[in-house]
Amino acid sequence: MNIRFLEPAQNELDDAFDWYEMEQSGLGHRFLAEIQSALKRITVFPDSCSVIAPGLRRCMTRKFPYILVYGVERDTVIVVAVAHMHRRPRYWQGR
Repeated sequence: MNIRFLEPAQNELDDAFDWYEMEQSGLGHRFLAEIQSALKRITVFPDSCSVIAPGLRRCMTRKFPYILVYGVERDTVIVVAVAHMHRRPRYWQGR
């Protein structure tokens, strides 16, 4: 299964990486590893995560307070948002 990030989601991922890396060297890379782990779960079991809106699901990361909001079209996972769980709920709905 392919993975595609919408541009705003990619920007959120990049910003979170930069922030964690500024907080502590190497923490950004651990964050990315956690995102990769979540993406692997999604690609193996795309229907296993909670439905949060029509056509959209959320996959929670295990070690960081982030969720991946995604949909599936044919053989592609489309990441709509890399959202911090304690900020602006559902801000991504217009995407």
